[in-house]
Amino acid sequence: MSREDLHLRPVAATLDCDHCAVRRRCLPARLESDDLRALSDIAVRHERKRKGTMLYRQGEAFRSLYAIRSGSVKTYGLTEEGEAQITGFHLTGEVVGMDAIGSTLHPCAAEMLEDTWICELPYAQLAELGIRLPSLQRELMSIMAQEIRNEEHALMLVRGLRAEQRVMRFINSLFERMRQRLGDINEIPLVMTREDIANYLGLAPETLSRALAKLRDDGLIRVKSRSIEVLDRAAMHRLVQC
Repeated sequence: MSREDLHLRPVAATLDCDHCAVRRRCLPARLESDDLRALSDIAVRHERKRKGTMLYRQGEAFRSLYAIRSGSVKTYGLTEEGEAQITGFHLTGEVVGMDAIGSTLHPCAAEMLEDTWICELPYAQLAELGIRLPSLQRELMSIMAQEIRNEEHALMLVRGLRAEQRVMRFINSLFERMRQRLGDINEIPLVMTREDIANYLGLAPETLSRALAKLRDDGLIRVKSRSIEVLDRAAMHRLVQC
């Protein structure tokens, strides 16, 4: 499938990672200026991608990683029955496509959860650059390690936990990731639908609604139409550790 099919048209402008607003939250977070310039030389900035646009499809040839400058992306795989199983939600500053490293094809599809701006990093050039720049290699290894931790966390969410525990661990995960990027916050914006959250957690939508209601009634959270406010951080952490 061509780039035009997916509406991934690069902006005709010089990309400068050193002056990017999300540099400290993205792949170049710990790179020095000279290394940043080398990374900027291979990166391709894309125009805004509308909500629902596909970044890549399951089974498509793996050529690039994608850093999210602003917005969010969900990844999912299709079962043999053709049903979508959501594998992750990726936020501003995070890198999408790491699960394809070591393969020739993307094992999952990636779709914009909202209007999103991305930078494309051609993997062959990125890997070659990593050989010359140890700092970039370390950063890539760090991101890959985080990807493994995220997968382990996702497995823990759906194995042997009560619905409220799954939901609270999901909220805590979003909370901690957003705190790293936005500082001290109490309210978590939800760009994904409740159906998507239920799918990711292995719950029926009705079960998710009941779990949210119980956490609300217990005074842990306040549920709004497009966000969740954490009211009791200490209780949240206790429940997550159970």
